[in-house]
Amino acid sequence: MSELATGYRPHGERARARALPDEVPDTLVLEERAELAMNAVAGLLDPGWEAPFFSANLAARPAYLRHGDWDYGSSHGRLTDACILARHMSGTARYLDVEHRLKRGLLGYFGEDGLSYRRRNPRGHWEPNANLIDQRAVILALTTWFLDEPSDEVRSAADRHVAALRRIAVKERDVWYYPASEYTARGWPSANAVQLHLAPDPASFCGRLIMPLLRYHQATGNEDALELCLWFARLIVDKSGVFQPDGSFNNALAYRSGHFHTRLGTLDGLARLALHVGDHSLTEFVRHSFDWALNHATRFGWTPGDLGEQRFEHETCSLVDLIGIATTLARAGHQRYWGTVERFVRNHLCQSQLMEVSWVESAHDTSSDVEGWLSYFNVGERVRGAFAGYGAPNDYVSDVPLGRGHTSDVQACCVGSGVRGLFTCWNNIVSGDAQLLHVNLLLSRGGHLVDVSSYLPFSGQLDVHVRQDLKELHVRLPEWAGYAAVRASIDDEDRSATSDRVGWAADGCLAVVAPLREERVSVRFPLPEHETLEEAAGQRFVVQWRGDNVATISPPGRYRPMYCGLPVAGPAPLRTRRYHVPEKELPW
Repeated sequence: MSELATGYRPHGERARARALPDEVPDTLVLEERAELAMNAVAGLLDPGWEAPFFSANLAARPAYLRHGDWDYGSSHGRLTDACILARHMSGTARYLDVEHRLKRGLLGYFGEDGLSYRRRNPRGHWEPNANLIDQRAVILALTTWFLDEPSDEVRSAADRHVAALRRIAVKERDVWYYPASEYTARGWPSANAVQLHLAPDPASFCGRLIMPLLRYHQATGNEDALELCLWFARLIVDKSGVFQPDGSFNNALAYRSGHFHTRLGTLDGLARLALHVGDHSLTEFVRHSFDWALNHATRFGWTPGDLGEQRFEHETCSLVDLIGIATTLARAGHQRYWGTVERFVRNHLCQSQLMEVSWVESAHDTSSDVEGWLSYFNVGERVRGAFAGYGAPNDYVSDVPLGRGHTSDVQACCVGSGVRGLFTCWNNIVSGDAQLLHVNLLLSRGGHLVDVSSYLPFSGQLDVHVRQDLKELHVRLPEWAGYAAVRASIDDEDRSATSDRVGWAADGCLAVVAPLREERVSVRFPLPEHETLEEAAGQRFVVQWRGDNVATISPPGRYRPMYCGLPVAGPAPLRTRRYHVPEKELPW
């Protein structure tokens, strides 16, 4: 799937910002959330160590940051990707030094064989190895970096990396795979594993590589990357048993108890591959399992960690995978999934972002820090803007007497993934061109063709300010919008849905014919309030909704409840701000 966006260009291209008008509704703006997340990315850096901290325990007194075995390729890859995407969304150059440090670290972990290797930590139990999960984050970041700022250095590193991933794969007549989770400088740990055709959790070590490898192929035409995608897809769909005939995740211990993030990440790659090669049967395979997964998530986006002892813990990574799959399926023609994306971004993605940290107890000096291992200093403020690593349905902290109990609250992977989730939604608010432009998500952002201002969740209103003449504009409306009550106006002149310029299109959207530059199209619709009963890992929650936004969830959380009530319904408050509009679009 193609991804399009740009932002501040450190190598000479000037980004611009534009008033929408002077006053816009004071509602959710994803580019602001991305810039806030960069505070957490910067806060995870350890000034006294080569790698960023991986996790934070915010329930501890005092809270602390800790290093881990994911500090290297995985964290550097995820956070580098986040830096570039957040900069494109927001236009800020404030964190370029953070981005530069992460990029240098990312390149510094490559071995002579082209793979990314972990380092030995004097206090950690892990050995240097090329972990296959790390490789996924590495090629993800290299692709984003190359698209943002093409260079021979990045292209060479990525080409060597893909060549290494192809070289170390065990290749049989009808399947390619990796026989272990770690590759070492001496090769695979056990030749016997290869002889016995042992492929531990193919979703974790092969399936999740499909998405970043496909992006690299689309960016550069690298054929090795596409070949790996096709072989790994065959492994997952035809050979592995990761996904069962009813679409469910195999919950055997050997398959990580049906671990949601790795399964959903695999489906994300398969969905994109299906769209790229035009394989409709593969799209249906993905949709079958995706619908099964949605039945195990809540309508607002909380997902279990797995089907075993982690089922009480939600990873933001899993939610971002869900958003990626739903976006690709919607672009493949299953447009009902735009509603899924809208609910998930408005609720659990944004509610899982740490906006307020007064409840976190932090040390005010570094006297208790352990160099290269732990930091207690100013932890709350350092992770403000982070996305939940392991969260409960209505609490940033998952601390229940079930499963594993409390583990950690922030993880670097989820901080990086959260930004990618924001980017995916921001990038898909509007799609198409001047011949046919779609507003897919009822969220605010600026653009070259139109600017969109959303008044949700205060009232059911969306304004589209046309910046260039269009042949046709389609606006997706939620299923609950009450089509008979929809009203549209052009420059404050009311139009019925059967007028000469406004009508219903065959795709179910409200269509506006030939909107002209500087015209303002305003769409209004009822905003209902209702209640649902949601089940999360065997626990029940009463959820109050206003449109697609959750107002409250009962029972509330204990540490930092996520859903504490929406503002009163009615006219949205206004504020003066400028939406960031990238100078030009890149072929993401």
